[in-house]
Amino acid sequence: MRSLRTLVAGAFALPLLAGAQPLAPAAPDPRAPMVVSTAWLASHLTDANLVLLQVGDLKEYEAKHIAGARFIALQDIATGVPAVKDANQLEMPNPDSLRAKLAALGVGDQSRIIVYVGHDRLAATTRVFMTLNWAGLGDRTSLLDGGMDSWIADGHAVTAAAPPAATTGALSPLNVKNFVVNAEFVKANIGKNGTSIIDGRATPFYEGTQSGNSMGTPHRAGHVASAKSVPFSSVWDETNHLRSPAELDAIFAKAGVGPKDTVIGYCHIGQQATAMLFAARATGHPILLYDGSFEDWSRRTELPVETVPPKRP
Repeated sequence: MRSLRTLVAGAFALPLLAGAQPLAPAAPDPRAPMVVSTAWLASHLTDANLVLLQVGDLKEYEAKHIAGARFIALQDIATGVPAVKDANQLEMPNPDSLRAKLAALGVGDQSRIIVYVGHDRLAATTRVFMTLNWAGLGDRTSLLDGGMDSWIADGHAVTAAAPPAATTGALSPLNVKNFVVNAEFVKANIGKNGTSIIDGRATPFYEGTQSGNSMGTPHRAGHVASAKSVPFSSVWDETNHLRSPAELDAIFAKAGVGPKDTVIGYCHIGQQATAMLFAARATGHPILLYDGSFEDWSRRTELPVETVPPKRP
């Protein structure tokens, strides 16, 4: 089977976009349009405009998927040049390339898009979701709460049969909603009232007791100066369901996030942060994504990094 990635081969350089604006939550219930239940999907599975996208491992998809679902890999809709020195591993793609890719999957102007995790790649799934929001398709894109595991647990069928070939979608040029920011923007917002910079990585990376790396080059230990810690795994339960509004409010409040703060999220490369930002937006926070994340921040040695002092026994 021809790689989906080849469908959008070509220049990936981002054109100049308008200044970033926070991605605002929906009103009155910010959570409602972001997730759908397995019951909702079961009742809409045969809708003519439904486009169902499974994120995860291709072999897992080929073994089982929800009927009609198409496979999408995160790499298919992101730039990635890890073989180039000092290049970020994951960034939003060229809008024209993204449009071509989505149209090849059957996405058109009337599509209702549901994204779901095949098994255990939740952060990749939320990154796909956020990319669709960046593409201006967020008002008709939702995540299946609990993913395929919950679909199966709730008694719904899966299949190994390949879906019919997708008809190329009639998709207009993308109306990009640019909520992606760079290091200079993050630096300018350190300590700014009404803004919370949040590290979505696991706690040891935030504290500085463990370091990530890029192409074998270790990142600096610690976190962006002033950043708060909300590990992405803390806002989802063990079954890939988004935690309740009360639980999420408590998690963000404990981290020191004000109830009306705009949240700037980052992680290692801009993937795990999207799972945290998904939860932040579902609780009513406007969000911004630092796409280069700590990979980018760490290599800029002039930018401030902090660690958490070890606790005294």
